[in-house]
Amino acid sequence: MKKPGLDSTETNFEVRSRDADIPLEEYDKLPKNQLYIILDNLRSAFNVGAIFRLSDILRVKGLLLCGSTAFPPHVKLAKTSMGTIDYVPWKRFEKTTDAVSYLKQLNIQVWAAETMPGSRLFTKVDYPETVGIVLGNEALGISKDVLKMCDAIVEIPVYGFKNSLNVASACAVIGYKIVEQQNSVKKK
Repeated sequence: MKKPGLDSTETNFEVRSRDADIPLEEYDKLPKNQLYIILDNLRSAFNVGAIFRLSDILRVKGLLLCGSTAFPPHVKLAKTSMGTIDYVPWKRFEKTTDAVSYLKQLNIQVWAAETMPGSRLFTKVDYPETVGIVLGNEALGISKDVLKMCDAIVEIPVYGFKNSLNVASACAVIGYKIVEQQNSVKKK
């Protein structure tokens, strides 16, 4: 039986386990997707490292690390990020409200990803051409001061007993949706 996505004569099942086939200098010149990821007081440096890797994969415009969120140099970040802290554009803010204000001064809408009354399903919205998405602490969520500043609130539906998804996983789900939508609009 033929496997989906494989030529029936294919015998080399080599998995690409290396970095991109272009030098880092060329990679840095590639256009960035118009997405900023804002981390509001994340507790786990491992999650932040995973989000650095995701930010590289999504080729985001910027990663904004706020409050108590771990930031480079940090041993756990360095390990989990697999070196992406060296080329993912990031910026540190003492307060998440400062990061939101920074983007708003650039006329960039800021949306929150939070499970709460009045939020809209992340799959049922049209994202702006450039957007910042705030992700919060898994135990406490996004602070109320930050939520008040956001232009919209989206949520990933949950069907289990727990009310939240791991923040790095949530970032991947929403991040891919935003980039996919932005890129499909560009092609039209």
